[in-house]
Amino acid sequence: MNEQEINERFDFGMTLIRAAGSVAANYFKNISALTIESKGPQDMMSEADLNTEILIRDRLKARFPDDAFFGEETGASSVTDAKGIWVVDPIDGTQPFVSGLPDWCISIAFIVGRSMEIGLVYNPIHNELFAARKGCGATLNDKPIYVHPGKSIKDGVVAVGYSMRVPPEATLTILRRLLEGGGKFHRNGSAALSLCYVACGRLLGYIEPHVNSWDCLGALTIISEAGGQINNFLAGEGLLHGNRIVAAPPAIFSEIEGLFGS
Repeated sequence: MNEQEINERFDFGMTLIRAAGSVAANYFKNISALTIESKGPQDMMSEADLNTEILIRDRLKARFPDDAFFGEETGASSVTDAKGIWVVDPIDGTQPFVSGLPDWCISIAFIVGRSMEIGLVYNPIHNELFAARKGCGATLNDKPIYVHPGKSIKDGVVAVGYSMRVPPEATLTILRRLLEGGGKFHRNGSAALSLCYVACGRLLGYIEPHVNSWDCLGALTIISEAGGQINNFLAGEGLLHGNRIVAAPPAIFSEIEGLFGS
């Protein structure tokens, strides 16, 4: 896929994610009327999630019919041997969303093979659009962003993600090591937003034993373009089945990765 084709997708994605954000925000204004279904412990889907994803999927299909799509709510379509794949979470942070909290966002990524080409994350409540195109840097509302200048976990706050897919002990071990090392932790219920806060220097780093690809690929692209370092998330079956995640400024990447232990 050439540069012009990627640029066309980037420009279209920038417009599309704002449109999707408007749809999701309208649902957020009337969350008491939402139909909510449980997908498992602390895992849910509302009609806002589904309808926002359908809007994104259908508009991408109409504009780029040969591209594959992989969404949290509607699953994978034509992913095998695809020229390029859109990876989408229509509302990352559904629990905060249905609880009336502002910590949620729309996440859109575009990959070609194992190359993360486009990352877009939009929080319509704060009107913050994080964006990156491989090799072109990262922005927040069109202004360049960069990771934290810290040299130690003592220099800022580290986001620690958690899901019911891993035993609590795995996360508790990370927290204990972080606190014993003089660090502080943060969690807001949205991996994509927290990762973007790493990209713009609000947070020092991010660590989680297991994350699904739709939750993080957009933001990982943004972190990489903001000067951060990430683990090889797409290794193995990372795209379809998720992986562990570490993201931080290069100077402290090893220190944060070491919170996993041996």
